[in-house]
Amino acid sequence: MTNWEPGVGVVELPDGRLVRGRGLHAHPGSDFQTPEFGVYLLGRTVHPGPWEHRFVRWPDFCVPLSTPHAMRALCEAYDRAADQRVELCCAGGTGRTGAGLAVLAALAGVEPDRAVAWVREHYRARAVETPWQERWVVRAAERAIERRSAG
Repeated sequence: MTNWEPGVGVVELPDGRLVRGRGLHAHPGSDFQTPEFGVYLLGRTVHPGPWEHRFVRWPDFCVPLSTPHAMRALCEAYDRAADQRVELCCAGGTGRTGAGLAVLAALAGVEPDRAVAWVREHYRARAVETPWQERWVVRAAERAIERRSAG
């Protein structure tokens, strides 16, 4: 199993999976660990590096342009985090990254209506920046959990 060393932005989900949240604008530093898989939540396409990744078109301070596409990428990130180094990124690492991490927290067992509070406690106090992002997290997480339960 490959996983993250403890560091800035690494969040342990309630089920023990580790996921790194970060902003693409922040300099990664000399101790930068390369992810094995990344989900990039941005308003424009980026090519983050040679690792496998998914791009989700998600404008700043908004919700994803396609919830089904975003949820496929986030569910894949959650599944891969069981044994791979997975990161979620947006430009600053706060709003969209926080929303993505909140969905992952719900998949890991946090009640969807508590997921934003959980990510603010365990990742960044200002994570998930807008009320519509908060509402999106709850609805998207509830639907993802229902679909996974239905199997």
